[in-house]
Amino acid sequence: MKQDIDTLCRVLGNSTSPFHTVKEAIEQFSLAGFQELIWEEDWKVEKGKGYFLRVYGSSLIAFIIGENWEAKDMLRIEAAHTDFPCFKIKPLPEKIGRYAVLNVEVYGGPIFNTWLDRPLSIAGRVALRGKEAFVPEIRLLDMEEPVCIIPNLAIHMNRKINEGIELNRQVDLLPLAGIKERGDWFLKEIADRLEVRQEEILDYELNLYNVDKPTVFGFQKEMLTSPRIDNITSVQACVSGLIHSGKEKGIHVVALFDNEEVGSKTKQGGDSMLLSYILERLYLALGKGRAEYLSAIAGGMMLSVDVAHAIHPNHPEKCDITNQIYLNDGVALKQSGTQRYATDCEATAIIEQLCYENQIAYKKFANRSDIPGGSTLGSLQSSILPMRTVDMGIPILAMHSARETMGVTDYKSLCKLMEVFFFDK
Repeated sequence: MKQDIDTLCRVLGNSTSPFHTVKEAIEQFSLAGFQELIWEEDWKVEKGKGYFLRVYGSSLIAFIIGENWEAKDMLRIEAAHTDFPCFKIKPLPEKIGRYAVLNVEVYGGPIFNTWLDRPLSIAGRVALRGKEAFVPEIRLLDMEEPVCIIPNLAIHMNRKINEGIELNRQVDLLPLAGIKERGDWFLKEIADRLEVRQEEILDYELNLYNVDKPTVFGFQKEMLTSPRIDNITSVQACVSGLIHSGKEKGIHVVALFDNEEVGSKTKQGGDSMLLSYILERLYLALGKGRAEYLSAIAGGMMLSVDVAHAIHPNHPEKCDITNQIYLNDGVALKQSGTQRYATDCEATAIIEQLCYENQIAYKKFANRSDIPGGSTLGSLQSSILPMRTVDMGIPILAMHSARETMGVTDYKSLCKLMEVFFFDK
């Protein structure tokens, strides 16, 4: 168990942008013998082998084809998202003045005040001038060290701060990065760290991230607090599940989508035809036609893996009156009559039996009727790939905070479920 948490802590620390989340997953798949496929090229795939595809840098599709695969075998998919609520750096970001302040915009739904007075760094990707206009050079960048902070206004200047204040996105959430007297300093910082000339930089996608380290805590060391628990815990559980899955029968797929926190309606998001196109190409590469592919979709099953709300120790009234889950209660099986979660009773029954047979802790979860939960990949993808789907994930506290809290044994339960779901039956 310690090794599982040690690995998770390393991955949480390395996944500082969606691009770095994908990079971390690719390193694990490559070490396990998976081969890379290029979307634009012809595919040659073989039974008994694993493959992965990078999709626009921030999404990733990986799969294993069973050694004895037949078209009638069950198609199984685990999906999670690579992004997290944060702040994105705008173009021309230098706010001119004595202080070096960056102009940023809000990405997703972060809890603003949790980002204040924390050491922040910058990560993402940078596009450099290439040999051809249609092929820019893409470089990943992680500054790793704290380089900026969003300072609070002192209580002496805002006497009502402890009564609750609204933070203005354009005024109160700009990070301080230094004390300078000139403009045009940000691109110079990027160029210096990438060891390129400033004029080579054409564009970038960079975000702020909290550099605080994951920490196990509690009198029995039963909890973990860290940035990006939502949703890197799910990403890592899916990656580990596929690497350790059964390899005799079926096709086992992990789909890691970007942009879930802003609605998923992008070319690399969960509300796109991305996964459908890739799966159909896979069946064609295996010598099957569209009819076999559509049959596989109809008989397939998907797990949409994302975190859930644990009951709060100070505000239990915010949870449903009968469907509640505490930290270390196990995996949350998320249900909603409004179909904000895609789970239905047949799919739930399958997962319940897997949990029962493998001694995996779980609990059913529903939101209060007057406090709707967030959207998920499950409801979006199941409308494109109409297969049985279950929304699930570990319960956490302070979802979308700069630092969230989870139960240690919940992650163990999730990893075990991700593995047995893929195991040959």
